[in-house]
Amino acid sequence: MTSRDFLSLLDFSSDELLALISNAIDVKQRLKRGISHTPLQGKVLAMIFEKSSTRTRVSFETGMYQLGGHSMFLSDRDIQLGRGEPIEDSSRVISSMVDGIMIRTFGHERVTALAEHASCPVINGLSDLLHPCQLLADMQTWFELRGNIEGATVAWIGDGNNMCHSYINAA
Repeated sequence: MTSRDFLSLLDFSSDELLALISNAIDVKQRLKRGISHTPLQGKVLAMIFEKSSTRTRVSFETGMYQLGGHSMFLSDRDIQLGRGEPIEDSSRVISSMVDGIMIRTFGHERVTALAEHASCPVINGLSDLLHPCQLLADMQTWFELRGNIEGATVAWIGDGNNMCHSYINAA
């Protein structure tokens, strides 16, 4: 894992995001052909879930396993965050023992506070403001099924929620 946080699509350039999606497609195709790819061997991802999710948990755990790493599920009931420990303290402690942290939470300020005090990269698995990982998955699907998205018109129909904000960031 690199030492950059992924809190928003705006944390990376368009070229970097396109390279990430291209790499994800390549890894997916290799795995389908049975070709092992384990760049995360020996790495540990702490997954903090203050907001539950089936797809986020399964996709992150599966991805870490397929790439040779290990993930650890931490609900707010399992760690001191659920008992009132400041997120800054939890960030310092957890990040001292893992290689990366993914958080799925409510307020986006919790994501930024975690990242500010962590000594390892932090991934925004979802906040009420943004859902950048889901947007990347949507873009990967677009590329796989339709090709390049440059120049395409995409309409958002629905609430101005975290996905809408992430699509705006991607524009």
